Amino acid sequence: MLTGMETLWKNRDWMNRLRHSRTGVLSHAASISPSGEHLVFALRREGVATTRLFAPEHGLWGAAQDMEGVEHQFDEIVQSEVTSLYGHDVDSLKPREAMLSGLDAVVIDVQDVGARYYTFAYTALFLAQAALERGIDVYVIDRPNPVNGTTLEGNLIDRGFESFVGVRSGMTRHGMTLCELLRMWCVQDGTPNLESLHLCWMEGYDRRSYFDETGVLWTMPSPNMPTLETAVVYPGMCLLEGTNLSEGRGTTRPFEIFGAPWVDANAAHRGVEALCLPGVVFRPVDFKPMFQKHAGQVCHGLQMYVTDRRRFRSVLTGIAVLSVMSALHAEFSWRSETYEFVRDILAIDLLFGNDTVRKQIEGQENPYRIVEGFDAQTESWRGLRREFLYYGEGE
Repeated sequence: MLTGMETLWKNRDWMNRLRHSRTGVLSHAASISPSGEHLVFALRREGVATTRLFAPEHGLWGAAQDMEGVEHQFDEIVQSEVTSLYGHDVDSLKPREAMLSGLDAVVIDVQDVGARYYTFAYTALFLAQAALERGIDVYVIDRPNPVNGTTLEGNLIDRGFESFVGVRSGMTRHGMTLCELLRMWCVQDGTPNLESLHLCWMEGYDRRSYFDETGVLWTMPSPNMPTLETAVVYPGMCLLEGTNLSEGRGTTRPFEIFGAPWVDANAAHRGVEALCLPGVVFRPVDFKPMFQKHAGQVCHGLQMYVTDRRRFRSVLTGIAVLSVMSALHAEFSWRSETYEFVRDILAIDLLFGNDTVRKQIEGQENPYRIVEGFDAQTESWRGLRREFLYYGEGE
């Protein structure tokens, strides 16, 4: 299988145009070739002038934690200034006119993980649309959806609940690649100069594949996405960010370990096991996060093990965990602090894209019944995305 980075190299016309262009590059730590060479160095080796470098959330090398603003700064590794597209306010998320001044082309290469909350796709969209509106050529490198491109989970976003963890409505686990998403969004928005949007599709990609079945090197796209196993659980377990439970940030197994100092681990274990969730088992565990929620405190909670990822349903599991933890513990609460630059809507509602699911959990509705309520939205999304699936439906 060839990633979009490799198919770009094969396209002599595109490469010749890039060699005669002043080129901006949006990339991060996972923007690498099969040999581990980073995109910036590969472009320079090919004679492309990397005039301006951009970085999404977490910075160019993934050193910044989630929601940590990153400054524009000189990077020692690439020996260039790097312009941050994730600063300290919502205006920093979109490129300003001066950032695109003098550019003839932009190359975008960011590894998505297949979940609506993951912000890289929105940074790519904002940069691509800003460039296209100014008549700048845009080249987007496609990479595999790590958790496969066929399985759909979750729900769509209700109007009024958009945020940087849901700029566009789509399923929680959307089943698309970055190029498919950008093409769909740009068409839907009537983005001008679409003939200048050059999509570097993969070759030999089977959308039914998980990342470890593609032969591509796994590189952490963000600091709390260390393994493919993390990506598999992330669509559901990221929901814990909207609570006062630690989602395992500050440990070596983020999103697979979760809890708090006040959790009754044995009771929580009995509660989730009683739900007979498919493809996953749990064990009680103690852990001490080194940073973020409950940093330096011993937390009681659970560790999850995905035993069958094709049966496992991450969103169902996340809702089940929230249901059990909230029902068992008086100390449980929803996160009320500002989340992704939004102050007036609860973080959990931004993650769900509505306030309905939170209220269902508070009313102790059965998790299976909650996700059954997503069926109509799943079918709606399946039909909406169909015409934009370059690699077929795979089903």
